[in-house]
Amino acid sequence: MKIAIAGAGKLGLKIAEALLVGDHSVTIIDKDEEVLQKLTSHMDILTVNANAKQISILEEMKIGTFDYFLAATDRDEKNIVIASFAKKLGCSKVIARVRDPEHMNQMGFIKETMGIDFIVNPDLAITVEIYKYLVEKYSLSNGIFSSGKVSLLEFPANKMPQIIGVSMFNIGQIFPNMLVVSISRNGKIIIPHGETTIHAGDGLYIMGQRLPIQKLSSKVHEKGKYTGLQKVMIIGGGKTGLYLAKKLAEFGIAVKIIEKDKARCHYLAAHLDDVMILHGDATDISLLEEENLNDMDAVVTATGFDEDNLLLALMAKQHNIEDVIAKVSRASYADLIEKMGIDMALNPLDITAASIIRFIQGSKRVISSQLIQGQAEIMEIIAEKHMPLINTPLKNLHLPDGVIIAALHRGLDVIIPSGETKILEGDRVITVSLLSALSDLEKMLTSNRPSFLSRR
Repeated sequence: MKIAIAGAGKLGLKIAEALLVGDHSVTIIDKDEEVLQKLTSHMDILTVNANAKQISILEEMKIGTFDYFLAATDRDEKNIVIASFAKKLGCSKVIARVRDPEHMNQMGFIKETMGIDFIVNPDLAITVEIYKYLVEKYSLSNGIFSSGKVSLLEFPANKMPQIIGVSMFNIGQIFPNMLVVSISRNGKIIIPHGETTIHAGDGLYIMGQRLPIQKLSSKVHEKGKYTGLQKVMIIGGGKTGLYLAKKLAEFGIAVKIIEKDKARCHYLAAHLDDVMILHGDATDISLLEEENLNDMDAVVTATGFDEDNLLLALMAKQHNIEDVIAKVSRASYADLIEKMGIDMALNPLDITAASIIRFIQGSKRVISSQLIQGQAEIMEIIAEKHMPLINTPLKNLHLPDGVIIAALHRGLDVIIPSGETKILEGDRVITVSLLSALSDLEKMLTSNRPSFLSRR
């Protein structure tokens, strides 16, 4: 397919990298010639050094021949206009990144009027994942999530003390015909391998046939359990803080936002009902203590700086807050996050990129749009003959570290795979992959021939 991207920022590059391994033609438009030169030196892409708002540029590119267009510049209004122009000039599907809450309140009207097929909002996407975690504890519908005859169960390892210290090599003796597809450990999702062992405090995600999973669920899960969440402190009153405070307050939770910019505090107070807005610097521990930090059920750190978010999250955890969530954009901090022991760290770039890729992968069957703690995705694909994973034992596939084959639907049968299992053409393959492994997953599902993304 032909994909054009306006904006050579982090999101545009993330999408380009994921799509290039699928043998697609990717063109990036940006006004910064130096940035484009750097891109062409290490990526096999076409570049256009221009302002994408110029209709003449889009016409010269023959944008009407493109399958997808993503507008991901640094301004909402520009993205809306560019995407609309591309659509009017004949591009099949257009996507725009839009962040401003004022625009999100009229998103349906904007899409219909401007002809935009898909709008993504990183702050709203991360808010949805935080909300699900806090309010539902990622219970996946009380612990079971199903597709066909396959179900996924999530439960804390402490519910079964006998599995603590057991490796993936031996876990099959305790859970026959089931597979541990991911582990939540200290705020980080891990895709396990054979030598991975289960730790006390881990959260396990196990996949298997529906009936055995339901029996296991009856032993380890409390039906209809919610968190009893009452008080939440949000540090940082940016877009994420605004969206999250609004959703939590509507659910009936007492929300307190701490924001150091006075003008922003006035804005928040004017746009939020039943939310306490405090003007102050949250790095001042005395302020947090005065505002009853120790009484909070959860703390979310959502400032514009990763370092502040991690430091404040660590401080909250040291005050024994049950749920501590940090917004962290740099992938390089992943290992640090795990060592810090916070409950959850979310990367808005990964979540947004996954959403866009899902939209472009129109033929791919996704098991809902369910993410695991905002860091991994469950999805289902149709195995096609061009894929390199066909007719090869899984143990010989050298799967990426962030990807696992969780189950297969073959006709009416369900297969929980082992190393000897071979995927056949036509199988419905359920995978679990880290959002950070988007490129690795696409590479696994493609070849020099058209990738599964091409099926429209």
